[in-house]
Amino acid sequence: MLVERVRSWMEANQIAVYFAAIVLGMLAAFSIAGVEKLEWSINPALALMLFVTFLQVPLSDLPKSFLSKRFLLCLLIVNFAIIPLIVAALVMFLPADPMLRLGVLLVLLTPCIDYVVTFTHLGRGDAKSLLAATPLLLIVQMLLLPLYLGVFLGPDASRLVEPEPFLHAFIWLIAVPLALAGIVQARATRSSGIARFSSALNLLPVPATALVLFLVLAIVMPRVGQASAAALAALPIYLIYAVVAPLCGWLAARAGRLGPQATLAVAFSAATRNSLVVLPFAFAVPGGVPLIPAVIVTQTVVELLSELAYVRFLKLLPARNGP
Repeated sequence: MLVERVRSWMEANQIAVYFAAIVLGMLAAFSIAGVEKLEWSINPALALMLFVTFLQVPLSDLPKSFLSKRFLLCLLIVNFAIIPLIVAALVMFLPADPMLRLGVLLVLLTPCIDYVVTFTHLGRGDAKSLLAATPLLLIVQMLLLPLYLGVFLGPDASRLVEPEPFLHAFIWLIAVPLALAGIVQARATRSSGIARFSSALNLLPVPATALVLFLVLAIVMPRVGQASAAALAALPIYLIYAVVAPLCGWLAARAGRLGPQATLAVAFSAATRNSLVVLPFAFAVPGGVPLIPAVIVTQTVVELLSELAYVRFLKLLPARNGP
């Protein structure tokens, strides 16, 4: 079928498509005046990307993912014990600027609950188990982030964390797209028209992901320039994190004797942070603009470029079979 041929071509060339989207996004950021006003479009694009990703996941099998206690335990240990230790070591090399350190801590201490599922799926990891774990990741990071900020920066910083952005992201970027995907999958088994519609939507994962990459780069890059000194100070920390975090996730998953796909999911989760969710905090911090948004956006740029490498190379790492 033509749909399958087009889909196969896009999947085979997805890295080139994503790289082109990133380059075009950067060009748009510096050549289109007022492009940052399109910030409202990021969340709808993310929701579309996640909806078409969820359509690729057999959602009827999702309850089985909750049975993997070993996977959930490993995911929690990596994101809320190992990663904070790595971050604690990295922030020691930052200048003693509380705003700069706050921005780095906000983004590196919060595991992603949205597009990590898409990149895990593209990287042939266990996207179903990671998707099932997103409510738990959300709750735990909401509880622990104020504690971590209090330890790293003092009690005043911990009071900056509010639950609303986290809950808003979970509802509109996870719960709603997931429910819609479940409805489409269920109806497709009883209606040939819905089945054809669902099949046509199979063309969208790569274009939808490319759209997100383009929008994020085009919209957020101008903010990096507004506080370039802070962004450059944080850049080496993010580059080191982008290499160390997925390897630590991979090693922890191997130590936990997880299967190959679950090991990839833990590595992707360790590497991918909640930058788009915590960005609203940056604008709420008194005196934090433009420094904190620029510091968070710099991590987003590094992460999106790194995800292309993860999709291609993480699956090449050796992984043992589960117990």
